[in-house]
Amino acid sequence: MKTIKNLVPLTFIVIIMNSANAQKVSDLVADWERAKAYTLEYLETMPADKFDLKPTSEIRSFAQQMLHLTDANYGFTAAATGVESPVGMGESEKSTDTSKENVTKLVSAGYDFVIAGIKGLSDEALAEPVTLFGRFEMTKGQALAKLFEHQTHHRGQTTIYIRLAGVKPPNEKLF
Repeated sequence: MKTIKNLVPLTFIVIIMNSANAQKVSDLVADWERAKAYTLEYLETMPADKFDLKPTSEIRSFAQQMLHLTDANYGFTAAATGVESPVGMGESEKSTDTSKENVTKLVSAGYDFVIAGIKGLSDEALAEPVTLFGRFEMTKGQALAKLFEHQTHHRGQTTIYIRLAGVKPPNEKLF
């Protein structure tokens, strides 16, 4: 009986802690809307004639970095939400039109796909299991967190490109 008396409060503490850490669709949407605005600031800041800039010949150009980010936005979101991507995996980065106008349009559409996909989920659905790319087991929320990490990583890489173009990158948008 003493064990049960000890376990009941402990159980409630665990439930409360899990509830406090639970992801909410509204929070994810706000984060992704902020990320989209921040990425669009990066695209606006980069001079149009520097979208093909490569710091070294072995790595992606500024445009290719942004289009790679976009391909992942489509692929991860489709895998996490079950919504079919209108863009095939890797299609964005293969675009031959790397103009500022086209890249900005494609990147913006990719973020819109993520935001719409998240809005189509319930808070409870974020805890549902999903297999990402046929081999990684996680929750839908975790898959979207991995995607957020990916877009942050690649946007962050382009800070150097903007500096090499002689321009100051946008200020951080944490909030």
